[in-house]
Amino acid sequence: MNTESKQQIIERRKEIEEEITELLEATGSDFTLDDVKMAIYEEEDNDDMQEIVAMFDDGDPVNLSNAIETVTDAWNYFPHKALGGLSPTEKLSEAR
Repeated sequence: MNTESKQQIIERRKEIEEEITELLEATGSDFTLDDVKMAIYEEEDNDDMQEIVAMFDDGDPVNLSNAIETVTDAWNYFPHKALGGLSPTEKLSEAR
């Protein structure tokens, strides 16, 4: 399996941050990029991911689909407290 370098992870994280910001604006969400990042960092169970997706829910199925894809990427690339401040992608790279 292909693992990403620290630099690739950082670059992908920046792309995801831009996607989140654009999606928050497109959906008229009251939440911010920092809200999303903090929710991912503080996650404790799988329901937390659904709560993050709900931050983008404006009733438009296309936006919801984009939110699910973007939040999944963010979940995998942003740090989690439960993983010692690492993202799942970093944890996977570390294990190899």
